[in-house]
Amino acid sequence: MTEVSKGHAGEPHVHRGEGCGCLAADLAKAEEILAELSPVDSGDLIPLLQRLQDAYGYLPADVLAEVSERTGIPLSRMYGVITFYTQFSTTPRGRHTIRCCTGTACHVRGAKDVAEALLHEVDVEVGGTTADGRFTFENVACLGTCFLAPVVMVDDEYFGQLTPAKARAIVKNYS
Repeated sequence: MTEVSKGHAGEPHVHRGEGCGCLAADLAKAEEILAELSPVDSGDLIPLLQRLQDAYGYLPADVLAEVSERTGIPLSRMYGVITFYTQFSTTPRGRHTIRCCTGTACHVRGAKDVAEALLHEVDVEVGGTTADGRFTFENVACLGTCFLAPVVMVDDEYFGQLTPAKARAIVKNYS
């Protein structure tokens, strides 16, 4: 028997019973993380959220609700942390995250041109994710590497002293 419900982003999802792999598979990841961190209390919230985001690529609302219920950590507290720290996302993100520094040193050394080249190269808007799910692009106030200005991070890797051409070449190496 099939049942239609709302998916992570509110889109319709056809549930196909046992073995469907939708929410049940999602909760299996959360259950594994909770078991590894057990016992979990509010002092474990940031590492817990980091592990959940690593597992899912973002923080799905239904998974957060279930984790809140199982740990006793209020959902409001979870969302307070999630919305405070920019490392967390409640929407699906690309496989790779491009962070373009817009701080003063990067700005005066051409960050705007680097950002425009990257946005055009991967065909995305600031704050968006490419249609193919490959990249999420973010402008950030500072990456703390002013001596490399202008600088961009792709995932956890820094690239400095960029030109638009160098920046375009870098993203071509990510699939």
